[in-house]
Amino acid sequence: MGKVAAKIKVMPNSPDIDLDDLQERLEQSLPEGAKINGFERDDVAFGLVALLPTVIVPDDAGGTEAVEEAFHDVDGVESVSVENVGRI
Repeated sequence: MGKVAAKIKVMPNSPDIDLDDLQERLEQSLPEGAKINGFERDDVAFGLVALLPTVIVPDDAGGTEAVEEAFHDVDGVESVSVENVGRI
């Protein structure tokens, strides 16, 4: 069985959000079997910065839906979208 790597764009609901704290909460919200393999940050506009975690999930986990739902339920998250997916 392989693994899938997905870069997910997480938009905070305010430019005032502590991104380090949000990053920790995203890591804690991961479903079983998923792990984060690094974060990038992307300046969007007007001081708003998106987090771009690269998430590794097992191929048999059914894709990234569980991770997307978990991230969306984290306090301070406005939206979650998959930017890139590939098998590793």
